Amino acid sequence: MSGSHVQTPGLVDVDGVDHAAVARSSRTWGWWFVAEHRIRAMRSYVASWVAIGVGSPFLYLLGLGVGLGLLVDANQGDTGVDGVPYLTFLAPALAMATVMQTASQENTYGVFGGFKWFPMFFAMNGTPISAAHIVVGFQVSVLVRVLLPLVAFVAVMVLFGIGTPLGALLLVPIGLLLGAAVGFAVMSWVATQTEDRGQLSFIERFVVVPLTLFSGTYFPLETLPAFLQWIGWISPLWHAAELGRAALYGAPLPAAMLLLHVGFLVVLALVTCLLSIRTFRKRLDK
Repeated sequence: MSGSHVQTPGLVDVDGVDHAAVARSSRTWGWWFVAEHRIRAMRSYVASWVAIGVGSPFLYLLGLGVGLGLLVDANQGDTGVDGVPYLTFLAPALAMATVMQTASQENTYGVFGGFKWFPMFFAMNGTPISAAHIVVGFQVSVLVRVLLPLVAFVAVMVLFGIGTPLGALLLVPIGLLLGAAVGFAVMSWVATQTEDRGQLSFIERFVVVPLTLFSGTYFPLETLPAFLQWIGWISPLWHAAELGRAALYGAPLPAAMLLLHVGFLVVLALVTCLLSIRTFRKRLDK
């Protein structure tokens, strides 16, 4: 029949498409197919993405770092904050806070929508792509989204002479690790939600904002009352900010604390990744 597809027993059709090879490729590279799909979809709002991602670092560092920093440095004298000018102390934490916010936002409505509003996850599950591929691929696309503001912050730091260029570059892998930890953590909860009753906005209001305020972002954690410091200890932002400060300007960081900060973020990412995969499998196999 004209225009019809005739498939041979070996899964190779008359057009020369080896379906078995395609299936094997999907089982191996399915995570990348998912990431590529979302990255291509981002092109529809790339202009605003770039404007916000590049403009925010300038506004944050100029407004909070230079403006507020002048007042803080005037009061602190030669010692500054943590032994450095306030802008230097603030910059890596602001970069990490932006990473946390971006990863959280992408994994909130993006994950919920993938099940509910535009159920692409179910469509992907109808192919050889597995739930694990969907989870990992989605997160890879989020890290691509996170990368632009992160690189923009690094560029601004180098331009302003904040810290050392090598230290600024080290913020990129630290930020990506934070993005994965926060992203999987948010995904693992959002994937359990089947109806939107306004609870999705709670993440931004009652998790992201408080963690930004109580994770030693704008001032050292030890300046907080003792009964509030525990918030920083369990905050992925605090762990990433401490790593960022050590990288950018050599803030003292004992080896034990270095392992603790890195280990906390790695364990958080791995555990919540596994939780996300389990939830995705349950929902997609129904």
